Amino acid sequence: MSEAERAIWLARHGETEWSRDGRHTGLTEIPLTDLGRRQAVALGTRLARHQFALVLTSPRSRATETARLAGFGDIAIADPDLAEWDYGALEGRRTAEIAADFPGWTIWTGPWPGGETIDQVSVRADRVLARCLADDVKGDALLFGHGHMLRVLAARWLGLPGESGSLFGLSTATVSELGWERERRIIETWNVAG
Repeated sequence: MSEAERAIWLARHGETEWSRDGRHTGLTEIPLTDLGRRQAVALGTRLARHQFALVLTSPRSRATETARLAGFGDIAIADPDLAEWDYGALEGRRTAEIAADFPGWTIWTGPWPGGETIDQVSVRADRVLARCLADDVKGDALLFGHGHMLRVLAARWLGLPGESGSLFGLSTATVSELGWERERRIIETWNVAG
């Protein structure tokens, strides 16, 4: 099966208190809210119409719970490369709070004290893409992950630098599809609610 016959579907986890409140959530284990659990079930309804050869999830509980509630818990494989950005000392803080310490700060430009750089996150995204397109994967892949990581992954899919993920908004509990137009990588759909 050629690469151009395989799509990669992205499912962002359901709502958590921190995602709702705009707090950077990297390594901290924050559970889904009641709404987030309902969103995950709705994702499952949408995703059930499609067959996947590979299902990966971030090891963070908000992603694995979303995968489970969506009906993929038995087949989803945790992949540490799908984990959200390690925000280091910025974990749990809102952008406006961080910008008070670092004027003009964005997650895409840094700095990231004690955390990962955009280049490190991009390297992880490239490994995930390679895993999805490996010769032994005989169909589409489904990835359960996080806002910033999935945005970097989409940028890298298009051959753009990781910081170009800033161009793609991504809400909780949405589905996106990375696909092809002939032999060219494209975004088929983006940020579609379950």
